[in-house]
Amino acid sequence: MTAALLAAVGLPAITGTFLLLAGHRANRLAPALALTAAALTLVAAIASAVAMPRLGVPFISSGGAALVVDGLGAVLLPTVAAVVLLVLVFAAAEDTRPAARFHGLMLVFTAAVMVTVSATSLPALLGAWEVMGATSYALIGFHWRKPSTIPSGLVAFTVTRAADLGLYAAAGAAVAAGTGWQLDALASAEGPWLHVLAAGVLLAGLGKAAQLPFSFWLSRAMEGPSPVSALLHSAAMVAMGGYLLLRLEPLLLASGWAGPAAAWIGAATAIVLGIVALCQKDLKQLLAASTAAQLGFVVLAAGIGATAGGTSQLVAHAATKALLFLAAGAWLTAVGSKQLPALRGIYRRWPVVGASFLVGALSLAGLPPLSLWLAKDAVLAVALHQHPALYAAGLLGAALAAAYSAKMIAVVWARPDMQQQADMERKLWDAEERGTRKVPVVAAVPLVVLAASAALLGATALPVLSGPFRALLGAQAEAESSGWELLASAAIAIVVSAVVLVRGVPRLAAAENWFGLERAAETVFVRPMFATAAVLYRLDHRLERAVLGAGRFLNRSAAVFGDVDASVQRALRAVLGGVNGLGRLARRAQTGAVADYYAAAVLVCVAALVLLIVVR
Repeated sequence: MTAALLAAVGLPAITGTFLLLAGHRANRLAPALALTAAALTLVAAIASAVAMPRLGVPFISSGGAALVVDGLGAVLLPTVAAVVLLVLVFAAAEDTRPAARFHGLMLVFTAAVMVTVSATSLPALLGAWEVMGATSYALIGFHWRKPSTIPSGLVAFTVTRAADLGLYAAAGAAVAAGTGWQLDALASAEGPWLHVLAAGVLLAGLGKAAQLPFSFWLSRAMEGPSPVSALLHSAAMVAMGGYLLLRLEPLLLASGWAGPAAAWIGAATAIVLGIVALCQKDLKQLLAASTAAQLGFVVLAAGIGATAGGTSQLVAHAATKALLFLAAGAWLTAVGSKQLPALRGIYRRWPVVGASFLVGALSLAGLPPLSLWLAKDAVLAVALHQHPALYAAGLLGAALAAAYSAKMIAVVWARPDMQQQADMERKLWDAEERGTRKVPVVAAVPLVVLAASAALLGATALPVLSGPFRALLGAQAEAESSGWELLASAAIAIVVSAVVLVRGVPRLAAAENWFGLERAAETVFVRPMFATAAVLYRLDHRLERAVLGAGRFLNRSAAVFGDVDASVQRALRAVLGGVNGLGRLARRAQTGAVADYYAAAVLVCVAALVLLIVVR
């Protein structure tokens, strides 16, 4: 069934490339063509998940670029393909323009994610990672004419690319250590190379998953269209950071330090970004911060070896967050704003969107029996058995998730009176763009499907049903949630949600600004880098001036020596001319006649006699 895997990668790649090359000429055809390719890709992904094919292409060494669908790939390939299809249905219904460029970029990005998920060798992983990074930058900066878009896309691209250098360092260490190209062989590295490998992979995973201290790039990425946010920050891009750490979990654990570091960074991100999400006034910013916080549980899972729990969290989060981002996008298009004050009571205008959003928010809050409640507890169960402090930190992150989810519900499901509603529509709507005052019927279909998924996908972490899922991932030995753990987390989520619904949340200005993470990064890294660049520029400028001055001095010296040389040449020519003249005169005296020679001798004798007489 290698054909199914080739189709899952090739269909979106070929179709997306065609749309990008065709440009505006394919705008009318693009949505239908993209939806067809996405639907066929989903079918191919499901077939690949069932057959689990293996594909190897020789590259530098035999099997150098290998694609394999194993247990983890069998779960994530259909998940990514399904979310892509639903997001493209929504984008087609919303008439995202220009269609050819949008759908082309989305499909090429999808192909890169498919390769990333199935890659089991460094060449395949690095190639897909590069394409994924480039297309994500293009998608975040899709509305490039807006003044804020390109700088935001550049921040997102620069931060993630800086972290990606870790993956290249890891690749170099793998070559130096002699472990080969295969990912499952990296944990066998010995000596310092093992730690370089672990550090590089950890850096790349944390950067892509928007974990501390890289989280701020996710705030800037919200400049992209809502369908882009729904895909990149649910089942793709950000999720690929968590996926990378889950995939290379044995490497993290083998190092002895990278696993605990990942676990504590994930827990810290769940807490810190949970506070950030709680204090946001912009719905997409809230969802962005909550994305980093929820991915913190995946990173925590990778650090403690909770493969099944982390995978469940990844899948449940994909459905939940895609749903919430699409709902936010639907309201932004309809009312022209994504600010929470402008969305008070919005469910009453579009009940289907409001009801779907409610399911997603309840799942995000960790309320039973929805998916993220079970998935999160599957991670925390392993944390409890390994390190109670990590479990406590995870519970705090879960409580914050309930709080920021309840905040969204309190706004969307508020009941403003008619006067308040009229004032809100007049003053707050159309603040960011001109609203259409409608949500297309077709656009609501993906929301309903995602709401059902957000409610049900957590069954893979339910203790009585998780056996086949764990067996697929080879994680049968992982600890499972007990009844009291599930009840405890449910009670915390219910109590916190109730408190927020009744009392609201306090304001924290620092958290509203993401605790100044971007400014801190600018202070610690960017400004010193620019200062160093300025010093090097001045040094280079001075060296250039010195070199140019030396050149001018040499030129002047050469000119002086050229004049001296010309004078010497003239003098030599004059001497040579005189010698030549004397030679010609001397040649005339050589007649060969004896009488002439006698006459000359007489003349010489007479001259000598005269000279002698005169001198004496």
